[in-house]
Amino acid sequence: MRIAYFDCFSGISGDMALGAILDAGLDMKTLSSGLKKLHIKGYTLKRSKARRGEITGTKFDCVVTKNYTGHRSLGSIMAIIDKSSLSAKVKTIAKDIFNKIGAAEAKIHGRGAGSAVYLHELGSIDSIVDIAGIAIALDALGIDEVYASAINMGRAFAKTGHGNLPIPAPAALELMKGVPVKILDIDAELVTPTGAGILKALARGFGAMPPMKISGIGYGAGSRIVKEIPNMLRVIIGETEAVFDKDRVIVAETNIDDMNPQHIEYVFEKLLGAGALDVCSTAIQMKKTRPAFKLTVICKPEDLGKLSDIIFRETTTIGIRYHEAGRLKLERKMVRARTEYGNVRVKVSSGPDGILRAAPEYDDCVRIARAKKVPLRLISDQAKEIARENH
Repeated sequence: MRIAYFDCFSGISGDMALGAILDAGLDMKTLSSGLKKLHIKGYTLKRSKARRGEITGTKFDCVVTKNYTGHRSLGSIMAIIDKSSLSAKVKTIAKDIFNKIGAAEAKIHGRGAGSAVYLHELGSIDSIVDIAGIAIALDALGIDEVYASAINMGRAFAKTGHGNLPIPAPAALELMKGVPVKILDIDAELVTPTGAGILKALARGFGAMPPMKISGIGYGAGSRIVKEIPNMLRVIIGETEAVFDKDRVIVAETNIDDMNPQHIEYVFEKLLGAGALDVCSTAIQMKKTRPAFKLTVICKPEDLGKLSDIIFRETTTIGIRYHEAGRLKLERKMVRARTEYGNVRVKVSSGPDGILRAAPEYDDCVRIARAKKVPLRLISDQAKEIARENH
């Protein structure tokens, strides 16, 4: 799987994102030809090398050559995208970014959400180019998933179409809800609403970079010279190298149409107690549309005999099908989460995306919920959070 990781040590804007991706290897002709499919005029594209602090990267600029004095509504921007000859995938990405920004703008300015929302600066040609350009770039590079670091934001005041606004811009800050953010004591706008919208729409997660084999690194320069830090956005592109445990299991199945379904819970209990790895039942229809269920058992090869014996003794079946199957497994371990209500066993594993998965043991959660008379979900959620924090 191909990943793009945005390292936002100096924030993010639309032009910085495109500059970083160009610096990482995107061909300028690919971007330019893609943007022509929008069928809008009044701009030229410029790519140049730039130095910020001790880092050299790429500065991307959309130079507007035709003044546009109006304010485009979200609906009119969507119409531009819909009428373009961009691919369906690129259209979807671009529209998702604009929808996220539009919803934030509507909330901040106290207006109803929807296509009638006016985006002021974000409805200008250069913003449309930035957002559509990001969608084109990710598609061209075959990026499957986007992740980002925690976000650094500055503080200041900026003159906008809505008057003087505090920095971080209210819309940008609204878009960063639920995202790890730090506001630095830097007199500059480090995160623009366009940059925040890109992250909100695209990033699958924020924090440490997922494990990957790096194939490209790019630096996109911001417009301002910031004395405290290099005003650059870094993008790291690479392939995940998934490492799984492998083993072989037996999948045993039988169709049952003449058994009291109330007994199936007892059958599950016996099979799991005897070492079955998993047991499930599926509603099916058999000959002459008779209602029935399929009992499926996954087990270790050495346990097939004793589990088959249980199936024959505890059900009405007279035959069992089975086959060997390969299995890929995430590395996992059982940990103990000390919640305020009691200890819960939690199964934790880490996937190829580097994100920790946590699954509290249902029986532990039920036992504590009943004893303490608190909601089951509260126990489960708290156990998950503690397990993730401690591992």
